[in-house]
Amino acid sequence: MLTTQLSLIHRLRNVDDHEAWQAFVELYYPVIVRSLLRKGLSCNDAEDAAQQVLFSVARSLAKRPYDPNRARFRTWLEQVTRNAALNALQRAPQDRGLGGEDQGLALDQLQQPENERLLEHEYRKQLFHTAAQAIAGEFEATTWESFWRTAVLGESIESVANALGKSAGSIYAARSRIIRRLKLEIECMTDLGSC
Repeated sequence: MLTTQLSLIHRLRNVDDHEAWQAFVELYYPVIVRSLLRKGLSCNDAEDAAQQVLFSVARSLAKRPYDPNRARFRTWLEQVTRNAALNALQRAPQDRGLGGEDQGLALDQLQQPENERLLEHEYRKQLFHTAAQAIAGEFEATTWESFWRTAVLGESIESVANALGKSAGSIYAARSRIIRRLKLEIECMTDLGSC
C-alpha cells in the first residue's frame, strides 16, 4: 500500500514551509479536484471546494500533528474532501437551482461505499503521472514513447515496434526498464524506498 510521505505531512504543520506546501499541492490538488468532480460538483465548484480542503488541511495540521495511528492520511483527506463536496452540494446560492432530482442523486452518490476509494484511486493516478514526469528525461525519446504508447495508451507491442522501426524485444526491454525505474521513483516519493 502506498503511503504519503510522513516527513512531508509533518512539514505541512509550518504554513511558511512553501516547498512542502508546493509539493503537497502539486500532488494532491489535482487528486482532490478530480475526486470532487466525480462526486457531482461542477468544475468551478470543485476548484472552490478543493481550496477549502487545502485550507482545512492547513488548519487541522496547525492545530494538531498528524497521527498515523489514528487513520491513514488519505483516509482522513477523503473524509475532508467528502465533507467539502457535501457542503458545496447543499449550498443553494442565488444562481443555483434549489435541489431537484439531480441534486438528490449527487448527494446519494456521496453515500455510496464505492466512492470511498475514489481519492485513493486518484492519488495513485496522480502519483504515477508525477513519477513519470520526473523520470521521463532519463530515457531516450523513442524509448519513452515506446513505453508510453504500449503501457499507458494500450497500443500493441507489434504496432509500436513497426511504427518506431524497433524490434518487439526492444520494446519489451524498454518497458521493463522504465517500469522498474517508475517503481523506484514511486517508492522514493512515498518513503517506502531508500533513495
